[in-house]
Amino acid sequence: MANLREISVSAALNLLSAFAFLVAFAILRLQPINDRVYFPKWYRRRIRNSPRRSGVCLTRFVNLDWRTYIKFLNWMPAALRMPELELIDHAGLDSVVYIRIYLLGLKVIGPLAVLAFLVLVPVNWTGETLEGVKNLAYNDIDKLSISNVPDGSKRFWVHIVMSYVFALWTFYVLYVEYKEVAAMRLRYLASENRRPDQFTVLVRNVPPDPDETVSEHIEHFFRVVYNANKLAKLVQKKKSLQNWYTYYLNKYERTSKRPTTRTGFGGVVGTKVDAIDYYSSEIQKLSEAEALGREKVLSDPKAIVRAAFVSFKSRWAAAVCAQTQLSHNPTIWLTEWAPEPRDVYWRNLAIPYFDLTIRRKSVRSFIQGFLPGIVLKIFLILLPTILMMMSKVEGFSSRSSLDRRSAGKYHLFLLVNVFLGSIITGTAFQQLKTFLHQPPTEIPKTVGESIPMKATFFITYTMVDGWAGIAAEILRLVPLVIFHLKNMFLVKTEQDREEAMDPGCLNFATYEPKIQFYFLLGLVYSAVTPVLLPFVIIFFAFSYVVFRHQVINVYDQRYESGGSFWPDVHRRLLIGLLISQFLLMGLLSTKNIEKSTIALLPLPILTIWFHVYCKGRFQSAFVRFSLQDAMTKDTLERATEPNLNLRAYLKDAYVHPVFKGRSHFDSPLLVPDEENNTLVLTRRSS
Repeated sequence: MANLREISVSAALNLLSAFAFLVAFAILRLQPINDRVYFPKWYRRRIRNSPRRSGVCLTRFVNLDWRTYIKFLNWMPAALRMPELELIDHAGLDSVVYIRIYLLGLKVIGPLAVLAFLVLVPVNWTGETLEGVKNLAYNDIDKLSISNVPDGSKRFWVHIVMSYVFALWTFYVLYVEYKEVAAMRLRYLASENRRPDQFTVLVRNVPPDPDETVSEHIEHFFRVVYNANKLAKLVQKKKSLQNWYTYYLNKYERTSKRPTTRTGFGGVVGTKVDAIDYYSSEIQKLSEAEALGREKVLSDPKAIVRAAFVSFKSRWAAAVCAQTQLSHNPTIWLTEWAPEPRDVYWRNLAIPYFDLTIRRKSVRSFIQGFLPGIVLKIFLILLPTILMMMSKVEGFSSRSSLDRRSAGKYHLFLLVNVFLGSIITGTAFQQLKTFLHQPPTEIPKTVGESIPMKATFFITYTMVDGWAGIAAEILRLVPLVIFHLKNMFLVKTEQDREEAMDPGCLNFATYEPKIQFYFLLGLVYSAVTPVLLPFVIIFFAFSYVVFRHQVINVYDQRYESGGSFWPDVHRRLLIGLLISQFLLMGLLSTKNIEKSTIALLPLPILTIWFHVYCKGRFQSAFVRFSLQDAMTKDTLERATEPNLNLRAYLKDAYVHPVFKGRSHFDSPLLVPDEENNTLVLTRRSS
């Protein structure tokens, strides 16, 4: 078991490694040849130009200005300089709310660390219990933990009182943060920026009608959703061929010589032909096949999904529809707010609604019965990808829902396999020999004391895993290598070069559960082994700066959900707090403290009450939209833009990407307001 000196050496090595990462990052990001990898966001917005376009020879690839290397840390204050409101406009509310999770970690764990070092560390250090036990292996870190307090000592009441202080402080910070994020979301929803999802509702499980086709039944009121997944592959292939056509056309304009290619695999085998004529002919063939495929989808009743996007003339009408039950049968005409157009996961809209329940039961059974055995045999880095695939099987209709669902699964695995598994499994193997020579009454004590004894493991885990994750994010070595390989062998046009930049995005499904794990460590060990807390604080502080920099300069925004994931963040934080409270109760129950369990029992009850209160107080802001706010926004918009053509604005918002811009959808159906409602002719006999 590592002692304080060994931990200090390890911490020093990690600090040196962190400094080396910073130097490497500074050198790489300053080179003109890497500019597109470390600032892709500005290139995609056409704000930044490549430094390689100016200069001569070596300076087009390497930065020779020595003064820029002296200020290699200037990216840190630059990342913190952008105000939050400006950052919301620049990167979106989702990104800003995500970054606030790291800031929340500092707000929660920072004061806990100060109180723990001022109060608990002196109490633990002066306990002097471990020194009096013969044949017991311990180290300096154990002397700073609760293990150094003798059984039955009244000193444990200090830990009990501080656990209440820690819980109340956590409640306060979480309440304030929940309130602030809810206010940010409401301001975002009430902002002047008009968005298609403010007027649109997704309706699923549309019932069949005996007198009409599904298409006719839906189109009386709603925009039909078509299953065009196969057609999308054809469109993607045509896009690839158009890219090759542009490449050879540009080559011909530069050299005035007709380029050639071969018709076989990869353009290296087969008959030699004129490249421009060949790709022009192939594109023409695919265009004809695409047109036929489109007509087939539009005319095929089986291609019509029993779902619809409902576009209303006002936000008020959309809010009423999204938040009410449309039929006496609660299983049909199911409504929900439509996700933002970028957030729609079109593949899953084709899944029948009845199948969704079956799928989610199946995935849950697979996770519980089979996946835990796999986890022991695969790299943890592959697990988020597997969990995302499972979430897609469950049939969620938006990318944000997929991310939140996958994050919940990943959080569960980190909790069970990394945290609880490290404590329980590690104890079973390390203490097996001791158990065989102990009476049964002593075994619970040994298991309880293993919790503080595991602090050194989690200190090492925090330093290694934390720094490795941060270094991977900021250095971007994999995207860097891939970009240069693509640039050398695959990039043919400017569009290729833009796609090769691969800015990535905030992967909420992977990052947020890891943050929750560090929250859990801080909450569990704040009252047990406070020496772990500084390492958690360093992780939160450095991650906050790094991810702020990445959001500003690198990450692309795949969708915008308005911070709808915050209730999940809040709930998982309280789960971590509950776990810390139950573990402390179990630990003190082995210390012969009279009435310790009774004294700590109100804590989890108070935590559960706090969760219920916050859910009732704030969660509605994340699942509903106030009719009052909707009416206010509609009234303001009618007054400021009386000639607004909402039909044109919503023209292609919720059309499958392969149909965008097509005449079939030039006149989207809008559900009128109640006062202008009209009768619609149908083919029903009844």
